[in-house]
Amino acid sequence: MKILLAGDSTVAACPSYEYPMSGWGAHLAPETYWWAAVHNYAKGGASTESFRDEGLWYQLLGQTVKGDLVLIQFGHNDQKRAHLAARTGYTDNLKRMVADVRSKGGIPLLCTPVERRHFTAGRLDLTLGEYPLVVHELAVELGLDLIDLNEWTRALYQELGEEGSKELFFHFAPGEHAHWAGGLEDNTHFHEKGAKRIAGFVAEQLEALGYGLVATLTVGAKA
Repeated sequence: MKILLAGDSTVAACPSYEYPMSGWGAHLAPETYWWAAVHNYAKGGASTESFRDEGLWYQLLGQTVKGDLVLIQFGHNDQKRAHLAARTGYTDNLKRMVADVRSKGGIPLLCTPVERRHFTAGRLDLTLGEYPLVVHELAVELGLDLIDLNEWTRALYQELGEEGSKELFFHFAPGEHAHWAGGLEDNTHFHEKGAKRIAGFVAEQLEALGYGLVATLTVGAKA
């Protein structure tokens, strides 16, 4: 079985010069290698539209066979484009993606977009509008499994607090990182510490949904 990932920078493997910045998809393989191989097609800056326009979606579909899992997480960059609003272009594109995966015999699984780390007066802001809600609604409408990364990441940031949650993200003082010599405070992109925690949660949810067990039983039946 394969797990194929479609998403943006919060899922993608980052260039080596950006280390230790990372999306969660780059750390999923160590959590699932015993029952599924991970193929990460996610790209920084991608939206549900650009992912198709740049050919990444067709590359992913070309590797999808019956029984493969396709995890789809977008929203951050769709939100920046009026024609990809949550209830219009974004919804239409996700529906098309789901239909494409099903036409290949794959299993589409939607993920709500991870939350950004924005606190105001000690309270976590909700930065993604209706995008997470729309993903929930589509999962129900289309009969899909869903991993709610938005709810889980919000709970994680709140548990760690405004200061403690900084360690999950890409924060460097001037002189601490060669690529960003002037320093960086990025509350969208993850430090590998944060990416690994999210990947672990995704793997737990996949196994709770029964996918790891199904793969293990299938292998056992062929032995």
